[in-house]
Amino acid sequence: MLSLASHHLLHRRRFLADLATGAGGIALTALLDRHGLLASAPDIRPDAPLAPRKPHFTAKARRVLHVFCCGAVSHLETFDYKPELVKHGGQPPPPELPAIAFQAPTGNLMAPLWEFRPRGQSGKMVSDLLPELGKLVDEMCFIHSMTSKTPTHGPGECFMSTGFVGEGYPSIGAWVSYALGSESDNLPAYVAIPDPRGIPQQGPSNWTNGFLPAAFQGTAFNANSPIANLSRPGKVDPKTDRATRDLLRLLNEEHLRKHPEDSDLTARVAAYELAARMQLSAPEVSDLKRESRATRELYGADDRNPNLAGFARNCILARRLLERGVRFVTLFNGAYNVGDGVLNWDGHRTLKADYERHAPILDKPLAGLLRDMKARGLLEDTLIVWTTEFGRMPTVQKDTQGRDHNPSGFTVWLAGTGVKKGYSHGATDKWGYKAVTDPQTVHDLHATILHLLGLDHEKLTFYHNGIQRRLTDVHGHVIEPILA
Repeated sequence: MLSLASHHLLHRRRFLADLATGAGGIALTALLDRHGLLASAPDIRPDAPLAPRKPHFTAKARRVLHVFCCGAVSHLETFDYKPELVKHGGQPPPPELPAIAFQAPTGNLMAPLWEFRPRGQSGKMVSDLLPELGKLVDEMCFIHSMTSKTPTHGPGECFMSTGFVGEGYPSIGAWVSYALGSESDNLPAYVAIPDPRGIPQQGPSNWTNGFLPAAFQGTAFNANSPIANLSRPGKVDPKTDRATRDLLRLLNEEHLRKHPEDSDLTARVAAYELAARMQLSAPEVSDLKRESRATRELYGADDRNPNLAGFARNCILARRLLERGVRFVTLFNGAYNVGDGVLNWDGHRTLKADYERHAPILDKPLAGLLRDMKARGLLEDTLIVWTTEFGRMPTVQKDTQGRDHNPSGFTVWLAGTGVKKGYSHGATDKWGYKAVTDPQTVHDLHATILHLLGLDHEKLTFYHNGIQRRLTDVHGHVIEPILA
C-alpha cells in the first residue's frame, strides 16, 4: 500500500512529466506553424464571404470546369483501348474476373461496340463513339487507373463530388469557394449546371456546402430554364421600393452596431445583396442571343436534336460563367431516370442503343466548348476535369446486351492549365477490369485539383463535430506524373 508521501510524489512526477510533454507539444506546434505546416482555415469576412482570398502557394489554375457524365460511362467504349478484349470478345471470362458483378452474374467477354482508331499527333486510341472529342486528344491528359469505393450510382456521385460515399459532406466546388472566394462581384463563386433533362441521382448533394457555411453552396441553374425573377414587382413604384430597401439596410446596420458578433446576420445580408446584384448579371450571362451564329453552330446550340441543343446551350453558359469570374462550375451530362428510357450513361441492358442516343449529346457540344475556350485563351488559366462515377465491366451482363458496374478501374481526363497534353497515365489490366499500373483514387484526383489551384489538400480544413475535416479525409496524394 502506498504511503501518503509516495502518493504525493507519484502525482508530482506525473505533473512534471505532463508539463514536459505539454511544453514539447507547444514547441512543436510553434515550429510547424513557423514553417507553414499546420492545417489552416481561410480568413473569411462575415460581410463578404465570397471576397477573393489568396491560395497557399502560387496557383496554375484560377478556375475549374468539372464535367460530370452521370450513369458511369463505359471506358471500354470510349478512351481505354484493350486489344485483348477485341480479340477475345464472345469468349468465356478468365478466372480473374468476378463471377457476379454489381447487378447480375457476368456473361462472356464483350468486345468494344465501336472501333478504336489513333487520333491526333499523340496517336491516342479513341473509339468512333466520340469523333469530335477524339480530335482533341492532344489537349487531354488521361488517367486510365481511376478507382472508386462503391459500385452504386448515388454513393458514387457523392464520392466523386465530395470525397465521401455518404451525404452531408461539402462538394469540391464548395471547398474551393470556401478557400478562394470568388473573382466576380455579381455572380456566385460556384455554379452547378444540371442536364436539361433533369438532375443527377443524388441531386443537390453533388453541389452541397455540407457543414461549410451556406454561402459556399453551389447555385444551380442552366441555360434552358429561367432564373428566378428577383426584379421589383410591377405594382411597387421605384421610389417606394428604394425607400423600403433603405429602411431595411438602416435597421440591419443598427442591429450590427449593437451586436457586432452576429455573423449570421452579416452572412444573410451578403447573400441577399449578391442575389440583388444577380438581377442584372445573371440574365445577361445566360442570354445566349448575344453569341454569334458561328459560335452557336460550333456548340450545336440550334441542333434539331433538342437534347443535344439543350446541353450545347449549357456548355455555352459554362464558358460565359467562367469568363465572368465564377471560380468553379460543374456541368452535368445525364440525368436520373424518372420514367421510361435511359437518360444517362447507365448501359445495363441495351448499351449500344443507349450510347447511340447519348454520345452525340455529349460529343459535339463538349468538343465545341474545348475549342472555344482554347480560342479565347481560357485554357491558359482554367482546369477542365471530365469524370464519371465509375466504369463498366469487360463482360456482358448476363441475359442482356449491356455492361454491369465496375469501380475497380475506369478513365477520367483533364485538360487546360497545369497538366500534360496528349498524355496517358496509369492502366487497367488487359481486359480493362482492374487498375494495375499506378492505381489512383478519387482522393488523389481531388488533391491534384486543389494543388493546381494553389491549395494544399492537407492544410485546407474546417472544424466540425470535434474533427478538422478536409475534402480528402485522411487520404490523397497529388498525382505528380500528370503535372506539366
